[in-house]
Amino acid sequence: MKNIFLPLFALLLLTFSCSSDDDDDTIYEEVAPLGAYENGILVSSEGGPSSISFISEDLSVSENSIYFNVNNEDLGVYLQSIGFNNDLAYIVTDSNNTITIVNRNTFEKIGTITTGLELPRYISFLNGKGYVSNWGDPNDATDDFIAVINLTTNAVETTIPVVEGPERILANGDKLFVSHKGGYGSNNIISIVNAISNVVETITVNDNPDEMIVNTAGELVVLCGGKEAWTGNETAGSITKINTTNHSVISSFDFADGVHPNLMDYSNGTLYFQTSSNKIYSMADSDTSLPTNSILDLTTSYTYGMAVKDNRLFVADASFTAQSEILVYDLSTATETHSFSAGRGASKIYFN
Repeated sequence: MKNIFLPLFALLLLTFSCSSDDDDDTIYEEVAPLGAYENGILVSSEGGPSSISFISEDLSVSENSIYFNVNNEDLGVYLQSIGFNNDLAYIVTDSNNTITIVNRNTFEKIGTITTGLELPRYISFLNGKGYVSNWGDPNDATDDFIAVINLTTNAVETTIPVVEGPERILANGDKLFVSHKGGYGSNNIISIVNAISNVVETITVNDNPDEMIVNTAGELVVLCGGKEAWTGNETAGSITKINTTNHSVISSFDFADGVHPNLMDYSNGTLYFQTSSNKIYSMADSDTSLPTNSILDLTTSYTYGMAVKDNRLFVADASFTAQSEILVYDLSTATETHSFSAGRGASKIYFN
């Protein structure tokens, strides 16, 4: 006769061991991933052809040309930027005046916006609408505009005229802040668009304002590169803080002659920026002067993009004749930990 008591005892032991001490009856369900490209790093490359690369959050897996791999088509020649709204990613390609809409987790194509755009640059989202900066005709300083997109119909429903060379566009409250780098020239304006009335105000800052963030104090922080020496009219770069309520300039930290900042990111109360000398600096919100010592000296050939998350710095070392390289640094040790290949002209780094 078989001994049935041993298996029964084992079953009871297994049941008891799977129960928590406080008799928690919660049933845990495994959540299926939203797509192959969920929770990772995305890198846009200008091309050609343009492409997007993916790096997993744990840095163990990477894949180039994910849009082509999923949709079997190219994005065009010059991918400028990507904007994210809920589960969608809006890929802005300015050479063909197109915004391609994909599911941000699967990268399956949803649709395109092909009318009402002229050299589109960046997109931001507010109150159920998309706002896209457009240079218009680069030889005409009077035709630049913000295209307002109905996100239900994916059609441009109106345009807002702005001064020359609108670049980055950042939504905050019911306002849109637009940096005017100047297109193929130079400018020194920040536009503030009231998204309810479409009324535009302007603020004068140093030359070539580009990247912007809103810090933990609610201040708009603007990176101004200044005019380079090769222009024949070199001007100082700066980091400028602006009050987002009354639009006054709170402070402006001017760089020394010949020093031009050109990349910036923000994480956990700390601003990170790169200068033309290929050095990375950090600056706390409470600092009252620019830092004098760099935290990292890059050895990249052409630093074209950077982003910071979880004490890791991601840098795009761009090549326009071969594959670019994405370098990952541990900021606590100032050491390179990983490197990945990316497409030609890798420029923007996003956290999906």
